[in-house]
Amino acid sequence: MAALTKILCFFFIILSIFTSQASAQTAACKTEVNDCNDKSKALPLKIIAIVSILVTSMIGVSLPLLTKSIPALSPDKNLFIIVKAFASGIILATGFMHVLPDSFDMLWSDCLKENPWHKFPFTGFVAMLSAIVTLMIDSMATSVYTKNNSGEVSPDSELADQGHDREVGVVNNGGSHGHGHGHGHHFGGSKGGVNGQQLLRYRVIAMVLELGIIVHSVVIGLSLGASSNTCSIKGLVAALCFHQMFEGMGLGGCILQAEYNLFKKVMMAFFFAVTTPFGIAIGIALSKTYKENSPTALITVGLLNASSAGLLIYMALVDLLANDFMGQKLQGSIKLQIKSYLAVLLGAGGMSVMAKWA
Repeated sequence: MAALTKILCFFFIILSIFTSQASAQTAACKTEVNDCNDKSKALPLKIIAIVSILVTSMIGVSLPLLTKSIPALSPDKNLFIIVKAFASGIILATGFMHVLPDSFDMLWSDCLKENPWHKFPFTGFVAMLSAIVTLMIDSMATSVYTKNNSGEVSPDSELADQGHDREVGVVNNGGSHGHGHGHGHHFGGSKGGVNGQQLLRYRVIAMVLELGIIVHSVVIGLSLGASSNTCSIKGLVAALCFHQMFEGMGLGGCILQAEYNLFKKVMMAFFFAVTTPFGIAIGIALSKTYKENSPTALITVGLLNASSAGLLIYMALVDLLANDFMGQKLQGSIKLQIKSYLAVLLGAGGMSVMAKWA
């Protein structure tokens, strides 16, 4: 993951250059004052938001991981595929309908200089670069993992032996191996298991998806925590609870398929659940100094949103939807495909409607 660290460092260096230029401006837009702006009334709503979002996030990301308690949600069941398709629609709509429009609004704000912010579509450009960089990380990480684990499934010694045994078993039984970009799913358990290459893909997908979700969750939490608009906070809390629960289910499904050991599952679920509440807490702490309409804040959050949107859209379309719909499970059943497409449309449609309030 050293390459990923270097890429992130480079991004934040470029970001600091933009924000340093913005901070040199002598005038900043003032936050609009209306009847909804009340810091004393907003604080209790933010506390409620922290608790409710934390609980719904934990429920969402934990449900797929509790397949022993809920056998119908195990990865080899049709219901798991349908629920994952619904959650993937949520993630796709989050990128297109929430994060991307917010970035356009911020980087086209009248509070920013005409040149360069109104002369060039930075949001689309950064989102495009983010999608390309995500593809690079996705591809290179898969190559590195495959090379480093050519004789074993994973760095986890326990899973390495199990994965190797499963792969040998599939070969001996004449079963077909999954190949390419997630085509040919074989899920764990007594029915065959996941071959080594496919398991590595699942792990890369889970890590990259979690990275994208964490970035935009911190930004969303920061904006909510710094806001004093009680009217917008109420709608935003309800929308975020819905969003976090089903986005968590999508991530939880990826974590489950990656077959991590218990510690890694718990840590990934924990970081997902606490990220938005952590962002809200930071926003509350900075609410006296953070000016959401200042050039520095608009550029920083706008560029982060654009990069997060590109990552989420790529992950939803390529690593989640295309990966599943082109896999053996769905390719073998038109009826299941139709149900899954309806689930995608339902998830994307529900999250799109939420854009009216958040």
